[in-house]
Amino acid sequence: MNVPETAGDDATDQALIARWQGGDERAATALVARHAESLARFVASLGEREDVDGLVQDTFVRAFGSFDSFRGESSLRTWLFTIARRLLLDRRRAARRRPELTDVQDADAATGFNALDGMVADETADRVRAAVERLTPTQREVFSLRVVEGLSYKEVAEVVGTTEGAARVHYHNAMRAVKEFLK
Repeated sequence: MNVPETAGDDATDQALIARWQGGDERAATALVARHAESLARFVASLGEREDVDGLVQDTFVRAFGSFDSFRGESSLRTWLFTIARRLLLDRRRAARRRPELTDVQDADAATGFNALDGMVADETADRVRAAVERLTPTQREVFSLRVVEGLSYKEVAEVVGTTEGAARVHYHNAMRAVKEFLK
């Protein structure tokens, strides 16, 4: 489980943004290194299996193009999660508008294997994952941001686009549903 960001992490991110805006390309590499893994976990927790890396890359492209509008009212990490979430929602909306492929061969089907499956091998973890997958999309998103990424309720609310109180309720309901499933 990750430890939530501290004020020092925010200051480091701000310094790296300033260095990148001043022309230091290594600062961009450092920002990506600091946040890509947690973004990938977040995107995967939202059900994205096919193009996690592409979505993370697009998130950084969008962020680097928008740093002038980043006011620092939230942490960079929270802002990046918000961008990733919006990109994923946009992709899903676009996919719903496209006609479905009707003739998919077995050889063309994507496998359900991902990096998380490789790391999580024991039966208890499989049961927890099954319980989380049964949550509503909003509960799953809030649960992931809170438990996996260690965000505060305020940060979760910013990413999801809701109130802090609603984030608490979604988290409470998600925890209750997971516990009930595991009994």
